[in-house]
Amino acid sequence: MEKIKMTTPLVEMDGDEMTRILWAMIKDKLILPFVDLKTEYYDLGLLHRNETRDQVTVDAALAAKKYGVAVKCATITPNRQRMEEYPQLTEMWKSPNGTIRSILDGTVFRAPICIDAIKPVVKNWKKPITIARHAYGDVYKSVDFVTTQPGVCTMTFRGNGGEEKSAVVQTVDGPAVWQGAHNTDQSIRSFARACFQYAVDTRQDLWFSTKDTIAKIYDGEFKRIFEEEYERYRAQFERLGITYFYTLIDDAVARVIRSEGGYIWACKNYDGDVMSDMVSTAFGSLAMMTSVLVSPEGVTEYEAAHGTVTRHYYRHLKGERTSTNPMATIFAWSGALRKRGELDGLPELADFALRLERACLDTLNAGVMTQDLVGLVEPGFQARAVDSAAFLDEAARRLAGA
Repeated sequence: MEKIKMTTPLVEMDGDEMTRILWAMIKDKLILPFVDLKTEYYDLGLLHRNETRDQVTVDAALAAKKYGVAVKCATITPNRQRMEEYPQLTEMWKSPNGTIRSILDGTVFRAPICIDAIKPVVKNWKKPITIARHAYGDVYKSVDFVTTQPGVCTMTFRGNGGEEKSAVVQTVDGPAVWQGAHNTDQSIRSFARACFQYAVDTRQDLWFSTKDTIAKIYDGEFKRIFEEEYERYRAQFERLGITYFYTLIDDAVARVIRSEGGYIWACKNYDGDVMSDMVSTAFGSLAMMTSVLVSPEGVTEYEAAHGTVTRHYYRHLKGERTSTNPMATIFAWSGALRKRGELDGLPELADFALRLERACLDTLNAGVMTQDLVGLVEPGFQARAVDSAAFLDEAARRLAGA
């Protein structure tokens, strides 16, 4: 069988631990036998990021800007425990996802991968819920420090044109911890436009939520900009019969639980991080969720929304077989290949991406699953747990016969 040709490379960002192992297996079993794969490779594994003082992450993001499409493996964001696990680390490096999102200034859209055999734990959810997560600023670009003495903390802005504002954050009578967060009107506006355009493209209602009753100025700015940008899309929304509305995030959570799904829920950066985990878990598994970062210029970066599956990785190092779910990583690859095919006018490549997804879904629907899904199936559905390699082999067999 002649392999499908590519004309422009994908930016390939390798990662850490068990997802790095799966990354190689997916390429070997599901992609390389069928596609003459072209990628510009960047190793975003923690130790290589450390060796390059995280320059490799910046280089990978700039390459994504150059080529327009990237696919990323899950990576470690080190905390104190990780510093002990990896004593060769010279610094507690920041989240590579945060760095990439900051450079691309994009919005992350995450949606569950649904199969008939697994119903959401929220019984009235009938359709997927897409989380639109702002991917710049807030806690992910914040600065923080600890103080040990009584005193006062102030926040000051000095503009290049002479504007100056200052506010007392708090006066304390003992040790305290402080954090300063920010966002920009430009990034918030890009976020809003991406959400409205995605709603138009997918014909879905758009909900947006913050907590402007508490963060009256900070979250109020998000609300104001969304309202301004909606006016540019109002006619399209009305013509398509879709709606936009704003509500407080606590009200949004209640509405989401009572809803049937089938809409986009736009959230600030941290809110979107948490709520996408909630939605994906309620639909089945963190490993059953697509995630794509879309920049204002149309650059797309596809990734798995979950972590590096550390527990399975240490079992793998002991020589044990693991039943790690590869679906989110497979769909990251298929999403990137489909987008590359669409941009380059290669319908056979875009079609391959769809066939890859269908082969994997057919494997699950046939009852061949990784361990995390077997306990979630509906009563009466016959499912058997297999390890990751066996699942990929079964999906490859179906793909070859498609």
